[in-house]
Amino acid sequence: MKNLLSILTLFISLAVCNAQQAEVSSMKYEDLEKRLEKENDKLLVVNFWSTTCAPCVKELPHFMEVNDQHKDNPKFKMLLVSLDRLVDKERVIKFIKNKNIGAEVILLDDIKRMNTWIPRFEKNWDGNIPVTLFYKNGEKIHFNDGEMSKQDLEKTINDNLK
Repeated sequence: MKNLLSILTLFISLAVCNAQQAEVSSMKYEDLEKRLEKENDKLLVVNFWSTTCAPCVKELPHFMEVNDQHKDNPKFKMLLVSLDRLVDKERVIKFIKNKNIGAEVILLDDIKRMNTWIPRFEKNWDGNIPVTLFYKNGEKIHFNDGEMSKQDLEKTINDNLK
């Protein structure tokens, strides 16, 4: 009987683990813009990336380390904005699980209008990724075009999280 209970407990645990799925909201640019406006009382780090972008994937562990250091600070928020296609949402969810991504991930389902919304984020952004934007009190304070080192990420956050 004891073995049966152990086996049953194991199956229930596995079922619960498999039922848990990372949540990824998909939204258009206007919805993302509204979301960013809601976070205007903190230092907001917004990283644009894709699962198919090697430099993006390479820098994500640094972002997760730094996010883990600050995640309990109410004045800090990190958003990872995936530019993967909406049809690839399941791949994004699987990627998040496999890489233990702890920051909030949003799938920006607005690729066809990139030429419209990219300059709204940053006039000097040519559309390449990764790109990281930093906002403080609702104002953009820093733009990083390309892969960002852990040291530069930490310095930018620490300099502005005061």
